[in-house]
Amino acid sequence: MHDAVVVGAGPNGLAAAITLARAGRSVLVIEGRDTIGGGVRTEELTLPGFLHDTCSAIHPLGVASPFLRTVPLAEHGVEWIHSPAPLAHPLDDGTAVMLERSLDETASGLGVDGDAWRRLVGPFVAAADELVEGTLAGPRPPRHPVHMGRFGLKALRSASGLARGTFEGERARALFAGNAAHAMLPLEARATASFGLILAMLGHAVGWPLPRGGSQTLADALGEYFRSLGGEIETGRTVASLDELSGTSTVLLDVTPRQFLSLAGDRVSGRYRRALERYRYGPGVFKVDYALSGPVPWRAEECARAATVHLGGTLEEIAAAEAEVARGGIPERPYVLVAQQSLFDPGRAPAGKHTLWAYTHVPNGSTADALPALEAQLERFAPGFRDLVLERSVLGPAAMEARNPNYIGGDINGGSADLRQLFARPVARPNPYRTPLDGVYLCSSSTPPGGGVHGMCGHHAARAALRR
Repeated sequence: MHDAVVVGAGPNGLAAAITLARAGRSVLVIEGRDTIGGGVRTEELTLPGFLHDTCSAIHPLGVASPFLRTVPLAEHGVEWIHSPAPLAHPLDDGTAVMLERSLDETASGLGVDGDAWRRLVGPFVAAADELVEGTLAGPRPPRHPVHMGRFGLKALRSASGLARGTFEGERARALFAGNAAHAMLPLEARATASFGLILAMLGHAVGWPLPRGGSQTLADALGEYFRSLGGEIETGRTVASLDELSGTSTVLLDVTPRQFLSLAGDRVSGRYRRALERYRYGPGVFKVDYALSGPVPWRAEECARAATVHLGGTLEEIAAAEAEVARGGIPERPYVLVAQQSLFDPGRAPAGKHTLWAYTHVPNGSTADALPALEAQLERFAPGFRDLVLERSVLGPAAMEARNPNYIGGDINGGSADLRQLFARPVARPNPYRTPLDGVYLCSSSTPPGGGVHGMCGHHAARAALRR
């Protein structure tokens, strides 16, 4: 018997387990897959010796998260690697806009908009710790209301509106749009500016690092630390019903609302069930991992300085692509996120070879083949790319969900991050983690503060359970 059982060993499930174990509770984590990690796994998806991150690859929140900062990750094998620049955004003129760690160096590459970038982003970089704490605080009132209020005035705007109203030139607008498009929403939607601001702020304040050896090392470190606290992990066991856990007084579920309703069966009814049935999932992802015979031949050579590259061109192009996805279509020129980890972590590939990680947004559950459009964007900014491909792994939304049941329809964020579901996730109630079932809590990215590898959803849910 255990004081608590956590179902799901993703970052949030492990964070919940660690929080409970630190409080002296005996905890069992049950994971359906043979390895822990959820969205932070690393596998040989293409050829032997090529290590690919199966979902999350770059981790600004991994170094900024208030919870993860309390975990001795380095003692358990995590070594963060920072590329010289966090981000590159190539354009058709053969240059790239760079997000540098230095605010001033970034501004110097934005021409006429350099001062505007400093004025917009600089105050948030100066208050980065307070803003990270505030944005990841869940439903609690912010401890730094002045900072959060100033941030909210900008963050609750649409990304396209804020970019057009702040910047005159295409370079700064494109850089901001590429960051904001991580929202997986049309850039005209309210609050999409928050994604652009947070990611830019994190790039300057803490960087966008990757863990040496792959994202799996982060999951393994959390698992090892949990075990050092006396916790137990059982892998290869899928929980099909809450009835299987009937002898446990506290259960935390690292699952989305749809899965919770399946686990609970007819034990949940009424308004809460109807609210979860209305929960909206966001676009899916179409992911491709490559084994390459050499580094990507970027036209803009400065792209080789960044582990992350955003492909999509101008603000207008990125906005059009994300709007097309929202309408249910596949853009001809999609927004593509790229990570080139092996440039900075050579152990990811055999000597002289490289990996490449890329995905684009598609409608939830789409069965369309987005590979031609994705590779056309790679060729657009790196002519000759296809000649380097030794092997590719292609995972559409259905394949992503098959690998991780939390990715409903390929949605890697546990639900749409639109304005309503930023604040009512998964339902509007004072304690969003607690379900109507006694002792049962949700702790996935479908709860506040939402998607990202930060562990805060699990941490908050565990604290809610401990208060009970």
